[in-house]
Parts: sequence; structure tokens; C-alpha cells
Amino acid sequence: VQLVESGGGLVQPGGSLRLSCAASGFSFSSYTMSWYRQAPGKERELAARISSGGGSTNYADSVKGRFTISRDNAKGTVYLQMNSLKPEDTAVYYCGVVKYSLQFWGQGTQVTVAS
Repeated sequence: VQLVESGGGLVQPGGSLRLSCAASGFSFSSYTMSWYRQAPGKERELAARISSGGGSTNYADSVKGRFTISRDNAKGTVYLQMNSLKPEDTAVYYCGVVKYSLQFWGQGTQVTVAS
């Protein structure tokens, strides 16, 4: 399993970013995919999750209405569109998949929201 995140960076409050996670090494279209985030000094938390076919999504209350998770099964990629970003969204963002009861993560991409 390989997960490679990209798209992070520095953005001003109210701005937008689109994260991407390229997956390989497993049958991507068969698995639920998730985006997690970990802020400094805090535990990793679920931000959003999308079912294998993309028809079902779940969001943390803190990002609901601002973030949108999507996937392209043909490309093996999951996305996280983040709008109306706030300083409290600053974190390392990881995509993840559970396979054979094991949690796999990418290396993460840093998102910093600051003026």
C-alpha cells in the first residue's frame, strides 16, 4: 500500500486548498478512504471519509460545510477540497485506508492557515 499526499501549503484565513492523495498497491476502488489531520500537540482526528464508490461521505463537525471529500477511482486518487479555511485547520493532513484490519497512512502534507 502506498499513499502519497500533496497540495498542502500556506494559505490566509478564508482561503482554499485542494489536497490530493495518490494511492497504489491495492484495489483502490474497493476501499473506503479517509482524510485525517493532526495539529501540533493534538491527537490525529478524522476529518472526512468517503465510501468505495463515492456515494457516501462523512465529515467531522468542525469541517462540515467547508470541506468536501471526493475520489476518482479511475485515477486512484482521493481529494479534499478545503474552503473557508481557519487558523484552527492548521495541521498535517494524512490520507488513510484500512486494509486487512491494518491502518495505512501516507507521509502527510502540511497545511498552515495564517495571515
